[in-house]
Amino acid sequence: MTLSLPIDPQANELLARSPLALLLGMVLDQQVPMEKAFSSPYVLAQRLGHEPDAQELAGYDPEALVALFAEPPALHRFPKAMAARVQEVCRTLVDRYDGDPARLWSEAADGRDLLRRVGELPGFGRQKAQIFVALLGKRFGVTPAGWREAAGGYGDADSFRSVADVTGPDSLRRVREYKQQMKAAAKAGKG
Repeated sequence: MTLSLPIDPQANELLARSPLALLLGMVLDQQVPMEKAFSSPYVLAQRLGHEPDAQELAGYDPEALVALFAEPPALHRFPKAMAARVQEVCRTLVDRYDGDPARLWSEAADGRDLLRRVGELPGFGRQKAQIFVALLGKRFGVTPAGWREAAGGYGDADSFRSVADVTGPDSLRRVREYKQQMKAAAKAGKG
């Protein structure tokens, strides 16, 4: 059980073995295609010449981190804001979890506690936190009691709503179709 995005196989491998890379992929998963978001931790590691840990990123010179994010091709369409967000998340990990992102989920009492912990990270609203809980449960075997309920609709078995449901090209297409339907419904509701 791992994430299977159509990205560089080494980027997928990094996501599978590095809790920090997985979390940072989720941090970056907004206003860019999910493939871009979840491949950016690998590109960042390449630019640094090694895989960073949370302590390193938390203490990194902010301007230098922005420069790494902005270097073409940029790691995100908003490199300055997202470099700052990554740094904020890493500082939170250092302050609360001794820099170990896996403690977010390994020490959660249950699904509700996991959702609360993830939701306390900078930039994680309820929906993003629920998607990450679903991603952990569906793709990485992190299944504390009540995780599906905590993930809301994103935790439903056999759904195609988010990155948590991507297992290959067909499921990716179905997730994209779902997102397009939701955007159209939201747009119609405003009209």
